[in-house]
Amino acid sequence: MPALPFTQVDVFSEEPLSGNPVAVVHDADDLTSGQMQRFANWTNLSETTFLLRPGSSDADYRVRIFTTEEELPFAGHPTLGSARAWLTAGGTPQTPGTVVQECGAGLVEVRVEEPHLAFAAPPLFREGPLEAELLERLVAGLGISPADVVSGAHLHNGPRWVVLQVTDAATVLGVVPVPGPLVGLDVGVVGRHPAGHEAQVEVRAFLSDGRAVAEDPVTGSLNAGIGQWLTDLPPRYVAAQGTAMGRSGRVHVERDGSRVWVGGATTVVVSGVVRP
Repeated sequence: MPALPFTQVDVFSEEPLSGNPVAVVHDADDLTSGQMQRFANWTNLSETTFLLRPGSSDADYRVRIFTTEEELPFAGHPTLGSARAWLTAGGTPQTPGTVVQECGAGLVEVRVEEPHLAFAAPPLFREGPLEAELLERLVAGLGISPADVVSGAHLHNGPRWVVLQVTDAATVLGVVPVPGPLVGLDVGVVGRHPAGHEAQVEVRAFLSDGRAVAEDPVTGSLNAGIGQWLTDLPPRYVAAQGTAMGRSGRVHVERDGSRVWVGGATTVVVSGVVRP
């Protein structure tokens, strides 16, 4: 297998090494799905992406997004990291200032507003309140009280998020997950910061591969779903994420009419070649 260009991008933090990394393999058209999955498993990052020639004339490139276990139709920080890698490699958008990414969820617009990039949140495949039994399971798995819960929802936009809004950011940061009840679920938790904090909300994400549960540092798809769900938040707000992990993720969310834009800083940290 010939060497392919490779980029690793830190996403959603103004400080390099403080956000969420994504691995990006360029010129990956000749790789099989099996090779992509094997390489993504080897990187052991939450997602690895592969850039290919677009199938749609409206797209600038096509991307395939893999976790260590499966392919996703869409994910947030891999979208921004892939767009940054493509631009850094010399990609020129057909429409100045807007990159159009083709992925399993369709065409996704990415606004270029240096030093930030922002993607247009795709429509939710599923939304709606949580079932009582699932709500009880989440309360047990997050180690919180039912009185801490303000509301809950299914927010599926590629990943199948189940999300709880809790009373405040302190409750979010105080979560100590109990893996058993959360296995098999992708769980988000959001709560408001007090007035005067640089971020309006605190967010945490817990991902399960069916065997164990791990926390994700900063999560674009979850924040996209939250921005579409909690319409009582300001039209523009900042979500902090990764605090409990020693990261300083900052996700900028903007509601523009019926569209929600999710953005933040992106920094190329590693570049070179790989032989998947």
